[in-house]
Amino acid sequence: MMDSNYTVILTGAGMSTESGLPDFRSAGKGLWTKKDPSQIASTEALNKNVEEFFQFYRHRVLGLNQAKPHKGHEILAKWEKQGLIKSIITQNIDGFHTEGGSQNVIELHGTMKKVHCQDCGKEYGNEKYANEEFMCECGGKLRPSVVLFGEMLPEDALIQAAEESEKADLFIVLGSSLTVTPANQFPIIAKQNGAKLVIINMEPTDFDIYADLVVNDRKIGEVLKEIDEDLS
Repeated sequence: MMDSNYTVILTGAGMSTESGLPDFRSAGKGLWTKKDPSQIASTEALNKNVEEFFQFYRHRVLGLNQAKPHKGHEILAKWEKQGLIKSIITQNIDGFHTEGGSQNVIELHGTMKKVHCQDCGKEYGNEKYANEEFMCECGGKLRPSVVLFGEMLPEDALIQAAEESEKADLFIVLGSSLTVTPANQFPIIAKQNGAKLVIINMEPTDFDIYADLVVNDRKIGEVLKEIDEDLS
């Protein structure tokens, strides 16, 4: 990593679960056992089944607000300050990279740390949902500032992520199974532009064949801590 001039990180759910945060599907426990989250966390639900939408996301906000960034998030922020990494592209909506101190974070799917008005666009902290306040001052519905099922990913984030991937001479994937497009295209863009590719994920991925180094069956926080100690 010391030899790299432009290191870019891509993080997925495996980065979040080490903070004790369940991945999206496990939101199906308890209250949502018989519900499909993709039906509740959708633009259609926001418009036609709003009470269930509100309660589903309130449940997720409460879970998120009980968790916090782990050592791995802090190490990435430290590396950014030291100039060792240039940017983080994340599929996660927990906001932990920013909370952990990273500055240049591209959130492909938005953030659960904020909610905004569907009508006027005014932003609030997610404590609105925690307190069961679901309406804006203007009378519009408040919604989490995340990409819902039925919505496109933000174009500016996609463009920025592609540009960062093209610039990378080292691209490191942390905790992503690389099954979701377009995020799984960024390592390929980096590789096509001459970058070294490292994939650190609990399970093997279909993209391991393109990688210069693959690490499986290891916690991300532990691996980053080992690298950080070697760099010190």
